[in-house]
Amino acid sequence: KNTVASEEEEEERGFPSVHQQQHQQLLLPAQKNPIFPHGGARGGCSSVGVVLKACGLRVTCIKIDPYLNTDAGTMSPFEHGEVFVLDDGGEVDLDLGNYERFLDVTLTRDNNITTGKIYQSVIEKERKGDYLGKTVQVVPHVTDEIKQWIQSVSSVPVDGQTRPADVCVIELGGTVGDIESMPFIEALRQLSFSLGKDNFCLIHVSLVPVLGVVGEQKTKPTQHSVRELRALGLTPDLLACRSAQPLIGSVKEKLSQFCHVPVENILNIHDVPNLWHVPLILRNQKVHEAIIKQLNLGRSAGPPELRDWTQMAESYDDLKNSVKIALVGKYTNLTDSYLSVVKALLHASVACSLKPSIQWIAASDLEDATATSAPDAHAKAWETLKGSSCILIPGGFGDRGISGMILAAKYARENKVPYLGICLGMQISVIEMSRNVLGLKDADSEEFNSETPFRVVMYMPEVSKTHMGNTMRLGCRRTFFRRTDCLTSKLYGSPEHVDERHRHRYEVNPSFVAMLENAGLHFVGCDESGKRMEVVELQDHPFYIGVQFHPEFKSRPRRPSPPFTGLILAAAEYMGTPANNSNGHVGTSE
Repeated sequence: KNTVASEEEEEERGFPSVHQQQHQQLLLPAQKNPIFPHGGARGGCSSVGVVLKACGLRVTCIKIDPYLNTDAGTMSPFEHGEVFVLDDGGEVDLDLGNYERFLDVTLTRDNNITTGKIYQSVIEKERKGDYLGKTVQVVPHVTDEIKQWIQSVSSVPVDGQTRPADVCVIELGGTVGDIESMPFIEALRQLSFSLGKDNFCLIHVSLVPVLGVVGEQKTKPTQHSVRELRALGLTPDLLACRSAQPLIGSVKEKLSQFCHVPVENILNIHDVPNLWHVPLILRNQKVHEAIIKQLNLGRSAGPPELRDWTQMAESYDDLKNSVKIALVGKYTNLTDSYLSVVKALLHASVACSLKPSIQWIAASDLEDATATSAPDAHAKAWETLKGSSCILIPGGFGDRGISGMILAAKYARENKVPYLGICLGMQISVIEMSRNVLGLKDADSEEFNSETPFRVVMYMPEVSKTHMGNTMRLGCRRTFFRRTDCLTSKLYGSPEHVDERHRHRYEVNPSFVAMLENAGLHFVGCDESGKRMEVVELQDHPFYIGVQFHPEFKSRPRRPSPPFTGLILAAAEYMGTPANNSNGHVGTSE
């Protein structure tokens, strides 16, 4: 298969920030030609895929994470950013979300390889006796497992067609020289040898820093990382150099001389106004020609067709009006924790001809206790909340900041501010209504208070209480609309049901549904059983919606998520700014 690999450490974290480590990228064509980018600039891998896809090639992706975790499901958002959820329930690295958004593909859990998965598979085979009594070692058994996994997954189509992809982009995370990356480096070295030069292309991603006030672009870090990479048996075919400003000609010539890479194969990924420009600067530097030549794909590929992509990138730069969105969350100190939410807000805002201005509010800063302990932070948080045109409460776990979220939901309800609650955000709206409208002062979630007499949110009975990894209700599940005339159904185009991705272990207690509906909080969506509530709407409110699923995971630049589009349209009407909804199904009048 044609395969492309790279680590995209910066793409969704905000590309203008410069990565501080040296990486390598490789491209591996799916049937014959492999390309593996071992990354550094997060825009690199997805953007290479966009350019190759624009040339008429079908592209799939693999992300390799060298950590020992089996998957990202049990990792803290502060540790590793958000956990991205796939249709099959895979809890994976956020970079797979980058691939899905940029390439408009649907990946599986097997597209994310971790050291934990590899060792787990090897040990299971050893226990079954598959190695016939041999001494099981990193080489060849672990490296063979890595190679087999890559070649197997790269043959699986991810774009809805039945034929295998033409090119597989593989991103190897980490830094050249990391101990944990060594088995993967060795596996790729072996793979490059067995496949041959026509079937393997390596892109090394490296930082070109500027030191001091002199402003000189330094090449030494790249020289040293390439030297170490070559010592491990891999020689880069292309260099992708991250820098704040475009590289000057003499720097490219110096890199070419000391790194043994032709000048025309030295790419410069410099800071850009928005991330959608990255594929365009790669195209302008003819990355496709270098890769297609290296992999001998000239007969299958044509010139890149990126007119629609160019229009999208440039239209964002031309937007004048913005919309203030209050994002009230638990992990606001690391915005990567809400990466897909941020991207979904971007997609919806651009579709409405608006620029998103996200106002990050730590939920705990809204709490009454903070007014005493940190009055300035408390005052600023409330000032920011009241100055925003809409409020969004995303998912999360644990009781920290819950009181602040409830106060934010109450403010949105009482002041007719557009509100969207996702997963935990929907449960917050249920708790708030139960306490402040139904008068159940002790109403709570079993997650936060297992002793409360009013468990309006409860633990799902089928979920394990002893094991945390891969035990939640995960993946794409069907939600049926109980009322097709509800606002959420209209946002989706009035279907009978929608399929969205889930990640939760708590649900609304069905015993309280009737009481809440009598109070005006209508449960307009449910699962196939009719007992698990999925969507709530508040009557007599311009836009107050809670969803148990995570619509952000399926948002795409040209197909924004309907709940997010509705929120932005409602926010535009709330602040009196005209919005042009070019993708949604309903206008602000609805």
